[in-house]
Amino acid sequence: MTTIAANLEHVRARIARACEAAGRAPARVGLLAVSKTFGAAEVLQAAHAGQRAFGENYLQEAVDKKTAVAALAPALAAELRWHCIGPIQSNKTRLVAEHFDWAHTVDRLKIAQRLSGQRPAQLPPLMVCIQVNVDGGVSKSGVPPQDAIALAQAVAQLPRLCLRGVMSIPDPVPGQEAQRAVHARVRDVFDAIAACGAPGLERFDTLSLGMTADLEAAIAAGSTLVRVGSGIFGARS
Repeated sequence: MTTIAANLEHVRARIARACEAAGRAPARVGLLAVSKTFGAAEVLQAAHAGQRAFGENYLQEAVDKKTAVAALAPALAAELRWHCIGPIQSNKTRLVAEHFDWAHTVDRLKIAQRLSGQRPAQLPPLMVCIQVNVDGGVSKSGVPPQDAIALAQAVAQLPRLCLRGVMSIPDPVPGQEAQRAVHARVRDVFDAIAACGAPGLERFDTLSLGMTADLEAAIAAGSTLVRVGSGIFGARS
């Protein structure tokens, strides 16, 4: 068994234990393998071990990697889904619209509008999440929690997009209880959007929350998709 395959098995076991502790079904929590800075060979090792969803921060690197994976293993590549989890600038929206299946970091209506307009007609709608800045840090990406419902309502009306949920990257805090409390604030935003009754929220089901260090707390707070990088691929150089 390769190291990546063994790491994946370990992470899946952590998810299963965290779900059991939270009284949740493990099938309700997905795993996004964060493959930024790693190459096509590492992605394929994970894919051969059963992983299908991959998260990328650096857009051009991701597009090149996706192309390389398709050249090396076209049949397997067709089964993979690529998630943009990095900041999306206005001059990069076309890369996301044309090459990704998901965009987790929509925090402005302008970005959503550009993604909608640039999504090719032959592709399925782009799955999107609203990124929420739950900590309030001025240097961090994300819409303030109090503005999240209005943004979600506007994004949900755009063609070629499908609003699926909420994503957040809270600052690290020590201890699982403190981590869970921060994640619960994001869950509150998710619940408020889900309950607002706006049209276009029929598939609003994704809480993208938790990483290698805090996935247990995120699952306890209700995460449906954890984003794990170093726990699968190892430390980045």
